[in-house]
Amino acid sequence: MRHLKKDSPIERIWNGIYTENPVFCLILGMCPTLATTTSAINGIGMGLSTTIILALAELLISLLRKVIPSRMRMPAYIVVIASFVTMVDFLMAGFTPDLYKSLGIYIPLIVVNCIIMGRAEAYAGKMKPIPALFDGLGMGIGFTLALFLLGSIREIIGAGTWFGVKIMPASYVPINIFVLAPGAFLVLAWLVAIMNKLKIGAGRRPGVDPTTKKDVCGNCMNCMKLGMCEGKEAMQAAMEEAKAKAAAAEAAKPAPAVGPVPASKPDEPVKAAAPAEEVKKEEV
Repeated sequence: MRHLKKDSPIERIWNGIYTENPVFCLILGMCPTLATTTSAINGIGMGLSTTIILALAELLISLLRKVIPSRMRMPAYIVVIASFVTMVDFLMAGFTPDLYKSLGIYIPLIVVNCIIMGRAEAYAGKMKPIPALFDGLGMGIGFTLALFLLGSIREIIGAGTWFGVKIMPASYVPINIFVLAPGAFLVLAWLVAIMNKLKIGAGRRPGVDPTTKKDVCGNCMNCMKLGMCEGKEAMQAAMEEAKAKAAAAEAAKPAPAVGPVPASKPDEPVKAAAPAEEVKKEEV
């Protein structure tokens, strides 16, 4: 996934799911993440509703990016997001009333969700509509997967069920703290630690430099190896080559021409002193 074309649909979706997952990497949207993930169905419901709003809001903001004045960005973004939130709120109240009651106030609070506002300001307001749409889809899918995973773990450990169906044996005693607020923080900390471990491991995994065609680990700046690897050798050779080119360019510059200093004319002091002598004569 390292060689995906920047701002392509696949790269934007992968970016939201793994590279910049809003929950596990950017640590955004913690209020609905911790409050609504008491079960897997709640996590999916909150994630999908946020995904729809995020994708449509980014698409519309990108279409209007040249119309919205710079000093009116935030009010305009809030109006766009609030419009889609109101539509989703009415649809959920009409078609999924049980889920709507379970999520409660957190559906209207999507208006001020920092994930949506952050993507609108950082990406949708500067990019074309198609990349903005897929950026919203990627971030929404990543948010949904994070909430689903968090809600599933909490429901299974804390209640012994999954999607309301009992899956643990009869002898299992549910650990109720996982359904409460402390359990949400605990499970989130575990998942963030696992994500960090995966990303660090991926950064140190050997790869191939597309220019030198040599194996590199991709972590030269933080490498703790004492010896020289092919990646370090290639980096050192590139730095020495750049220094040599800079020195050659400096030496090739022509020296500045220095001309003779013009000598002062002997009558200039006399001319300068003449007005002073005339003034003295007039005073006498």
